[in-house]
Amino acid sequence: MKTYTLDQVQDKLIGKIGTPHRDRFEYEFQMDLIGKAIKQTRQERHLTQEELGKLIGVQKAQISRLESNASNATIDTLMRVFKALKAKVKLQVELPNLKVRVGQ
Repeated sequence: MKTYTLDQVQDKLIGKIGTPHRDRFEYEFQMDLIGKAIKQTRQERHLTQEELGKLIGVQKAQISRLESNASNATIDTLMRVFKALKAKVKLQVELPNLKVRVGQ
């Protein structure tokens, strides 16, 4: 029986790193993780979606959409959400020959 590494399986199922299909998958995965982090943190703070929405000035429906997938959210909205949740945010951008970190 032949064994495969995790990297080999990922390359086969979702495409090699740097391909459009893999890039889209990685993006959607990150947005899903952000949404889950918002929901988990909100619940840990014992807030309803409506209460969190009122804290940042949006409707409950927008909080619901953020929690299910944050891909359509602006950075401003995400920062307001995490600030209202009293969560520490670190943003790291890596470009060739340049590394930038921004923290809150």
